[in-house]
Amino acid sequence: MLEGRGFVLLSGLPVERWGGRLSAIAFLGLGLHWGRLRSQNKHGHLLGHVRDAGLSSQDPNVRVYQTRERQNYHTDSCDLVGLLCLHPARSGGLSSLVSSVTIFNEMRKQRADLARVLFEPIETDRRGEVPEGQGPVFHIPVFNWYAGLLSTIYNRTYIESARRFPEVPPLAPEQVEALDYFVELANDPALHFRMELQAGDIQLVHNHTLLHDRTAFLDWPEPERKRHLLRLWLAPNEARRLPPIYAERYGSVVPGERGGIVVPGTRYTIPWDPEV
Repeated sequence: MLEGRGFVLLSGLPVERWGGRLSAIAFLGLGLHWGRLRSQNKHGHLLGHVRDAGLSSQDPNVRVYQTRERQNYHTDSCDLVGLLCLHPARSGGLSSLVSSVTIFNEMRKQRADLARVLFEPIETDRRGEVPEGQGPVFHIPVFNWYAGLLSTIYNRTYIESARRFPEVPPLAPEQVEALDYFVELANDPALHFRMELQAGDIQLVHNHTLLHDRTAFLDWPEPERKRHLLRLWLAPNEARRLPPIYAERYGSVVPGERGGIVVPGTRYTIPWDPEV
């Protein structure tokens, strides 16, 4: 999981028979075998509910998973992200994965000048979830070579929304060109693949080597049938070493103790109800 292909798909959890609460308990129990739970938002949620909340990513304090929009390729702020599908969408909502190492290798072969640009720190919006002593953006390169490994941290939407702050300069032309080429490669059908998560499927993704995306979706009209995934952010004790600059986003670079979002007043909680 932490080496090789960087993802796992497990099927067959009897979520329809168990219902939401028991399925969540089982998912949490499995997650604790894979790593320590990390907070997924400023509210301290250790269990996330991925549903359309009727919001828009045009709101700079909304994260895209709270909408039905396409997410675009990105990484989450943790070592591993796990998803359990309770209810798939009526249509769409496909999960898509692409290797960030493959993107780097293609950039190095075709446009090494642009690959170099992405080794320089770039401002990324925290979307209103600001840890104590930090500013509204963090400054970490997209590509990071450390301890013999390439790690990637990336969210184009949040890189662009960081420009809303007066202290953040506009993207330089070479940054725009490098990011555009990165996106072009990620969206190349020859490099990525998609999967349709069904009820009872669990997907685990290694954020440092894979980018994930979700297509836009059409939901069911009945509230009980709406697309609903549970999410875990996990920090395995045996995770790779990360460069010190990651502490700006991860809070720490110590395996098992890093990742997640903690702001002043955060209290860890497990919300069983998606509306909490």
